[in-house]
Amino acid sequence: MRQLAPLLSLLVASHVFAVTVYNQMPLADRTNTASTPTYTGAAAYDPTVLTPPPVPPGFVTQLSLSLQASSNNLQGLSAPLKGSFLGFSIEFSVINQVMGINSSFLQVPFLNLMSNIRERAGEVRIRVGGNTQETATLVDSLPGGVMTMKAEIDPNNPTQTPALLYTAEVFNLLGNISALVDVKWFLGIPFNDTSNLRLGIAELGEAVLGPPGYLIGFQAGNEPDLYAAHGHRPSTYSPYDYFGEFAIMVDAINADNSIPVKNNLVAPSVSGTWSPEEVFDTGFVPAYSASLGYLSVEHYPTDNCYAVYGIGSPVSPQDVFPSYLNHNASLALVAPYLNASAYSASQGKPFVMMETNTASCGGFPGISDSFGATMWGVDYALQMGVSGFWGGMMHVGGQDVYYNPFTPPPTNQSSYHQWTIGAIYYSSLFIAEALGPTGTAQVVDLTNSLTSNGVGPVSTATYTPVYGIYENGQMARLVAFNFVSDSSGASEVSLVVGVQGASVGSVQVKYLQAPSVADKYNITWAGQTFGANFASDGRLTDSVSIQTIPCDSTSTTCTIPLPAPCVALVFLTPSAFAESNPSTTQTFATTAYTKTVNTATINPSVLATSNGMSGAVREELGSTSNENGAAGVRVQWSAVGMLFA
Repeated sequence: MRQLAPLLSLLVASHVFAVTVYNQMPLADRTNTASTPTYTGAAAYDPTVLTPPPVPPGFVTQLSLSLQASSNNLQGLSAPLKGSFLGFSIEFSVINQVMGINSSFLQVPFLNLMSNIRERAGEVRIRVGGNTQETATLVDSLPGGVMTMKAEIDPNNPTQTPALLYTAEVFNLLGNISALVDVKWFLGIPFNDTSNLRLGIAELGEAVLGPPGYLIGFQAGNEPDLYAAHGHRPSTYSPYDYFGEFAIMVDAINADNSIPVKNNLVAPSVSGTWSPEEVFDTGFVPAYSASLGYLSVEHYPTDNCYAVYGIGSPVSPQDVFPSYLNHNASLALVAPYLNASAYSASQGKPFVMMETNTASCGGFPGISDSFGATMWGVDYALQMGVSGFWGGMMHVGGQDVYYNPFTPPPTNQSSYHQWTIGAIYYSSLFIAEALGPTGTAQVVDLTNSLTSNGVGPVSTATYTPVYGIYENGQMARLVAFNFVSDSSGASEVSLVVGVQGASVGSVQVKYLQAPSVADKYNITWAGQTFGANFASDGRLTDSVSIQTIPCDSTSTTCTIPLPAPCVALVFLTPSAFAESNPSTTQTFATTAYTKTVNTATINPSVLATSNGMSGAVREELGSTSNENGAAGVRVQWSAVGMLFA
């Protein structure tokens, strides 16, 4: 063997061996178990999983609820709502990643995701805007024919928002999406410089999206109460200053013949530094009523800005996680807006939550991407509906946020990774089905009507909220929660529902579920899922699971089990079940490819069991690489005769 070693060394030194590895993921992209829990990748794929809160002391599992068959004289009933109630707010700067490169190259997973909601709700609502709408500038063209391009970052803005350049192709993109999946759009008019208003987005928006009915309105100013803090206005900037600047925009729009619709502005979109009442007290609504289509706010329950920008105070996600996991969370979120929503109704203006999510500055790891966030989103949306909101928009950012409802893979990974569907998307899908497509759904919060053994209120009802949904004045659906995580089964709730004045033979139930509120990869809606990170093309997978529960004809009650945790959608009538349960959902296939060479594939199982080509043809092998005419080059193999002894 000592004599063999020099021969092997000579052989290795004088020959270069090429090995082709099939189905190889880039090494830097592979996920491995490491000795440290520190994660340094993009926030959208953060694997952090928190610890669920313990079962609340004295948690009540035997609940009863009495329902009215008719909504006549029912207190606390919302205005009629559409299934598109919980839409999306997409940051202007990421539309080329999320929606499509241009009007001809649309993101198929995005279309599928929107189609899921359209089939249940009849339409989808999307706001394109955010901080980048304020610096957006329409140009004739951009290098390389691209649709959008980021310019320099404003160093005075804590959210590090880049200036944005865009072309008219944006509107063609939005129009083509609407033609396929019935999206209705809110757009934002830049408000960062009222001495040089840029109304191109309104002019082209009206021209392209207005005639087909795809345009809802234009937001005039994004969080003007933060302009001073972000260095966009003097420190003395006040609601009265905003009132005056709004007049400049109104006058400019009224004088612009290329903007035919004059009454679809959305304002004031304050974030909480100013209350909406402070703006209303300036006389804002009566002064601009003829121009206002909607009154609006933006709000997040808290922020993670310290972790991202060093602003404010540090927040521990584990510490605040329990605050998202009960009904008090949604009640607290809407409480500051009850007066404003009532005032909006009195003025004949729909009241809109233009931007929200689990926490500003990107959300929290382990919260924003957990099943707990899914449940929170459903409760929050229904509570907004009860509290006078016309709709709400869950924000979508880039790769470096935790709360995205959906995230495309990084561009350099798109050939082998699919999309990541976040927890909040399940919330929107659930709301679409719960409210349905008729536009007549009215919601009532029945949590305080729960009893246990004939006694109410129930001490732990904040963990088991219930909503009733009526259509055309008649009971249609019930939404019931169990926010508790308990794998033992001991915390499964039994909800006995009685219907006054009606006979219900059976009900159908769909469950939104996960093993715990902290789970982020095993969320299912009626047994179907979008999978874990990088796993979805926007279509639900697996078989639908719908439970049919017979009711007691003698007591006219139906007993609904609520596993811990879950949200149950209970269909009380066959018609309610039929209208919001699509038998088919339109899906989309791609005819465009981003990779056009080396696209041949082979079944990995065949490759794994193959011994390769026979020795007779090894001298005729050619390269599979496209280098210097390599495709037709024969590779000569030679070997040194060896004697093993």
